[in-house]
Amino acid sequence: MTKYRNTYEARCAAQLGPEFAYEPLKLTYTITHTYLPDFVHVEDKRIVEAKGYWDADGRRLIRAVMAQNPDYNLEMWFQNPDLKISKGSATTYGDWCDRHGIAWRKGPAK
Repeated sequence: MTKYRNTYEARCAAQLGPEFAYEPLKLTYTITHTYLPDFVHVEDKRIVEAKGYWDADGRRLIRAVMAQNPDYNLEMWFQNPDLKISKGSATTYGDWCDRHGIAWRKGPAK
């Protein structure tokens, strides 16, 4: 028996009949956004991104920007590179960058 996410989907399935499979595949898609880097050395195509707090969406964005703009060199400057990427994680911002081949450093102090 198929388990649906909610009762409305179950009612739709009953109306559609067995010819329709429920969630049988995943489709990929791309959404185009723009990224506004913090600092750019235009001639050298070098980007420096300054970060205090860096959430999962921000990390995903940086990976996508790097993958789709390989002619730019991106470097992360962290206020505190030893912060954990999430509560309960042992991975720091610096560790995450190392794992994904992203240059980083501790930024300037106050």
